Amino acid sequence: MNTLKQLKQKEIFLVSCYFFKSIFYSSIVGIIVGSLSAFFLTSLATVTTARLNNPWLIYLLPVGGAVISFLYWKFGDNAIRGNNLVIQEAQGQSTKQESIPKRLIPLTLFGTLITHLFGGSAGREGTAVQMGGSVADAVGRLFHLSKIDRRIVLISGMSAGFSSVFGTPIAGTLFAMEVLAIGYVRQEALFPSLWAALIANWVTIAWGVAHTHYDMGAIPEANPLLIVKLLLAAILFGFTGRLFSWLTSTVKAIMTNWFKNPVLKSFIGGLIVILLVVIIGKRDYLGLSLPLIDQAFLGETGHFDFLGKLIFTSITLGSGFQGGEVTPLFTIGATLGSTLGSILHISIPFLAGLGFIGVFSGATNTPVACFIMGLELFGVGALPYLFLVCVVSYLFSGNQGIYETQQVYLRKGHLFEEE
Repeated sequence: MNTLKQLKQKEIFLVSCYFFKSIFYSSIVGIIVGSLSAFFLTSLATVTTARLNNPWLIYLLPVGGAVISFLYWKFGDNAIRGNNLVIQEAQGQSTKQESIPKRLIPLTLFGTLITHLFGGSAGREGTAVQMGGSVADAVGRLFHLSKIDRRIVLISGMSAGFSSVFGTPIAGTLFAMEVLAIGYVRQEALFPSLWAALIANWVTIAWGVAHTHYDMGAIPEANPLLIVKLLLAAILFGFTGRLFSWLTSTVKAIMTNWFKNPVLKSFIGGLIVILLVVIIGKRDYLGLSLPLIDQAFLGETGHFDFLGKLIFTSITLGSGFQGGEVTPLFTIGATLGSTLGSILHISIPFLAGLGFIGVFSGATNTPVACFIMGLELFGVGALPYLFLVCVVSYLFSGNQGIYETQQVYLRKGHLFEEE
């Protein structure tokens, strides 16, 4: 009995240490990352407005890309690996522990703002996650954390970045743990990740930054025909996420092979984006393309807008410009859902909302985080549909997502093989 009592006391002591230690480190990370995200989002809105008010800025995109790549080439060192570096270090599986340099923060911040100022088609979560990883790594080194604690703090930094840039702390918590590997979730980081995400989100809001939410409209009642249609749509969302991942990596491989100099590669990529704008005669696919999301929920997008945004983003990111993939994935998914809504005769805002998270789920291989994000953005009314679409899209998206260093613990094609 005494031994059992001692074990319970030891367990309580260890959990208490973990709890208060997590609050301390995650609070530091959350406060810093939340403040950085607030500055980033405010700056991003400013440069986006400048681009919209000065259409001629698009013609400086090649120069902007060349400047970004030059800075990374000369001063970035391993910072050029961006999200993939943060993910690999958070996994704790690398044979040689790498530092996530503090210079990654100004590099990714400046690079993303320049990309958006001149019209590159990119997102914003990549910047926030990288800043979160860099801050977390600095905190870990400042307090001389162990390898295990460093990994947990890095995951917390990722969740803080994701949470603060989208205003979805629960999804940010799960995303940071789920994105590291397909088929495995780092549950030891659950509370630190949650606390950092909450703090970062609260801090960002305290700085006066508002997040956008969308309305799915009336939620239809379940019936066999609706479920069949949703399954079909979810499969298409998964294939679209797979197409985005494949095209982005293919463009990157081709551009790198053709143009060994990264500065020239980004310059040519910028020229290609300008050429596409001239050919199609519109600029809807530049920047974040947030107006396209609004139009998708109203059923006012073109049938192939999802493909246009997909191509523009793949070329932009594949050419070495900075930003993220998630917001473009939201746009691609919402516009595809809007198109499918009119074809399948399903409520357009309803299917636009499902596409919003469905394509994201497929491209990132994070179905649970995407499901929770759907709840945070759209409410619980569509709960079963949100989860159904996220899971099915995930199943059909393949094992290669948008993050190269995402590990595969369980290949989807082997899920049901007999041993």
